[in-house]
Amino acid sequence: MSTTAIRTVPVDGIGPVEVTIAEYGSGQPFLLLHGGAGPASVAGFAELFAATHDVRVLVPTHPGFGGTPRPEALNSIPGLAALYNTLLDRLDLADVTVIGNSIGGWITAEIALLRSPRVSGIVLIDAVGIGVPGHPVADFFALTLDQVFARSFHNPEKFRVDPATLPPAAQAVAASNRTAIFAYTGASMTDPALAGRLATLEIPTLVLWGDSDQIVDADYGRAYAAAIPLARFQLLGATGHSPQLETPDLVLHAIWDSADTDFSAFSR
Repeated sequence: MSTTAIRTVPVDGIGPVEVTIAEYGSGQPFLLLHGGAGPASVAGFAELFAATHDVRVLVPTHPGFGGTPRPEALNSIPGLAALYNTLLDRLDLADVTVIGNSIGGWITAEIALLRSPRVSGIVLIDAVGIGVPGHPVADFFALTLDQVFARSFHNPEKFRVDPATLPPAAQAVAASNRTAIFAYTGASMTDPALAGRLATLEIPTLVLWGDSDQIVDADYGRAYAAAIPLARFQLLGATGHSPQLETPDLVLHAIWDSADTDFSAFSR
């Protein structure tokens, strides 16, 4: 079960921003950030996580996704990071682990760089954001939806959708999601300076990567982990760009098993 609320969060240089937040469970707080596929791509994982562990999972919808409003001035990944950093303050949360998939992983990395004392660890799941020579992020905007599915999943047939069969409202949401992705990331989905900035981080980091990801390949993931001093990289078998959707049990085990290592941020 989940509850949903809309909170107004003030962000410097942007103004008040309305954020829709779904909340699952109670206990240790986790902030779970979705990628370009929208909040539905993490909702099932959040529900499973809360059902199997004593955790409180907060899942915000990035403004502009799912038909939600987006202030024109909110147009960057660092802007989203500032929004969620302020949200944690407003909610007065402590010892928060932030988990992000794809562009949500990029937002997670930017949140870590803000060095909030409220954030104790991060998990990056097939994140985009850095530049890796020889391993570019797939050009999402040049791909058909069918090509996106083929590149995103180990077994795409389980997730493939024909957009022509969607009702008009769902087609409108999909179009707005695409517009929001471009507004936040631009065409390249990378920040050439990000990897260098990550080298200054001192936060426990778990980098999870699907071995079948053809949006950002496993070597890209290894480079992401190498850019963060306290990061540990783990490859997940038979899964693609959205492991929390395709193989959620693997993701849960990877996060919780890390409690037995030096990732004390996940020890609950």
